[in-house]
Amino acid sequence: MTVREVEHEITVAAPVERVYQLIAEVENWPLIFPPTIYVDHVERGEREERIRIWATANDDVKNWTSRRTLDAEARRITFRQEVPAEPVAAMGGAWVIEPAGADACRVRLLHDYRAIDDDPAKLAWIDEAVDRNSRSELAALKANVERVAAEDELRFSFADAVTVRGAAKDVYDFLNEADRWKERLPHVAKVVLTETSPGLQTLRMDTLTKNGDSHTTESVRVCFPHSRIAYKQTTLPALMNLHTGLWTVEEDGEGTTTVTSHHTVVVNTENITRILGADAGVPEARAFLREALGGNSRATLGYAKEYAEARR
Repeated sequence: MTVREVEHEITVAAPVERVYQLIAEVENWPLIFPPTIYVDHVERGEREERIRIWATANDDVKNWTSRRTLDAEARRITFRQEVPAEPVAAMGGAWVIEPAGADACRVRLLHDYRAIDDDPAKLAWIDEAVDRNSRSELAALKANVERVAAEDELRFSFADAVTVRGAAKDVYDFLNEADRWKERLPHVAKVVLTETSPGLQTLRMDTLTKNGDSHTTESVRVCFPHSRIAYKQTTLPALMNLHTGLWTVEEDGEGTTTVTSHHTVVVNTENITRILGADAGVPEARAFLREALGGNSRATLGYAKEYAEARR
């Protein structure tokens, strides 16, 4: 049986405690690690937790469940996949954060793994995926921490909500059936929805702007009937460096449902003046994105409300 052990590392110009906190708080991973689509807590204790992770690997989307042990004093987080995704037979490792000066640290990412049936071709596939994702995650971690002051200005979150006199299932069905959005939503010009496995979708969409232009986005969506749909855009409009979202659907048991659209965005400063004009800056870009994304979300919420209330 072949067990591979590999290590990747990077030096980050930030205090050890800040980096440890960032890695420990897995709900932020979609914001800082490009391959990560969504992370969901299954169990959560003071030092032990179980999490579900959805992430891209060699252009495929995989999901798995991991158990983590957090040691804040040693600044070490160990992990072990409970239900690995094919072709992985077993996978584990650790994050180790070590001081490297007054305001710097060394981050080591350790992995040990083996392939199903001890297949050399499958092991080679895992080698490539682990190497690619580890390098990507460490580079993103370094960039995120070192630009934390700038990202405080560039990153923002917002939400819009509507109350529906109808069932959560009907609202969820409207949001889940994105393949029908072209006929149901006037701001959608084209849509292609691929569901690779139940609840895991890739959504490619051409969206119309107020002036009649269109832009193409692609998202990976993780769907939890009938309560929420989480997504991360993998093909972005030019004004954003990152966009994650979450639809939440909550029924009160008395026939009323609250549906909310959540967004988190990082502004791409390189394209602000090209898109918004020479006098525009980050505040104008934030306002533009808030209205553009919020406007489309509010329109979708409105049509979802109509759809659900018609089925009472």
